[in-house]
Amino acid sequence: MQEARRRIEHLLGKSRKGRELALADIESILLGTDTAPAVEKVERAVAPRPASGRAVPSYRVLRPGTTSVPERASSSEPHENSAPPRPHLVSTAALSALRVNPVAARSENQRRYLELIEKNALVFGVGPAGTGKTYLAVAAALRALRAGQVKRIIITRPVVEAGEHLGFLPGDLQAKLNPYTRPIYDAFYDLLDFDDVLRFEEQGVIEVAPLAFMRGRTLASAFAILDEGQNTTVPQMKMFLTRLGEGSRMVVTGDPSQTDLEHHQRSGLIDAYNRLRGFQDVGVVEFGRQDIVRHPLVEQIVRAYEGPPRETPREVPPRDAPPREGPRDPYRP
Repeated sequence: MQEARRRIEHLLGKSRKGRELALADIESILLGTDTAPAVEKVERAVAPRPASGRAVPSYRVLRPGTTSVPERASSSEPHENSAPPRPHLVSTAALSALRVNPVAARSENQRRYLELIEKNALVFGVGPAGTGKTYLAVAAALRALRAGQVKRIIITRPVVEAGEHLGFLPGDLQAKLNPYTRPIYDAFYDLLDFDDVLRFEEQGVIEVAPLAFMRGRTLASAFAILDEGQNTTVPQMKMFLTRLGEGSRMVVTGDPSQTDLEHHQRSGLIDAYNRLRGFQDVGVVEFGRQDIVRHPLVEQIVRAYEGPPRETPREVPPRDAPPREGPRDPYRP
């Protein structure tokens, strides 16, 4: 009986503080499976006795890694060991007033792609370059964020070099990752104002990170996009897909014809596409050449690379082969 009362008081305490509780959180508290004590441990400390002679208990929160109760700091000067404030989410009014450049589908597959993103928890967008797979996914993520359907946008991609070895890149971690994440930021800058992108990134609403940073996370109430999925291995793709949390959506994009993996590695995009195709709450869109919205020449380039070359190039002679004799130059002795 006392345990049931404690759990109900715990639930009412969170409600009085104005915290938003999902159905899973309420069930975990009532069933006693709440993991909050493992994250924040409450230690009871006895304050000095007041004039009445009774000890007044006070409760202070210990963050992970602390071993003692810090002294109570004054309201004007926070304690130097206190935990840094968590990034606050943007208010609903600010999101509703967010200005996002309008995006319209330019083909039937693009229209179906946007519809499936709104209806399904996981959507695969597979097709050649220039079909708007990533751009439309970012636009759908911003639309869901503005409507209050998700609280943050997380976009990731594998850090794989396109057939080159760049070696050591100078700068901090963000500077090293910037060349790989630049295409994603280009989409954000085209859809939002530059200041809004910086503000949302500082507040944790928008996060762009490499795929290796997704290990061990649970992406709840988030819109997650995996770009360049053809460059993921099978274990990497499985790791990312199992990050899906409550109230979240996922979009995986990629072009199987432009993989940069080693020859002995299987593409996680093709593997997941074949495994999950036809599952409930999983949408699949196969883009084609007719969906390319870049320069008109891109469609012709894609078509040209789908078949064999028109003629076989002549064999290049080895470097140490003697030069071929040609007509004599009359101006040379």
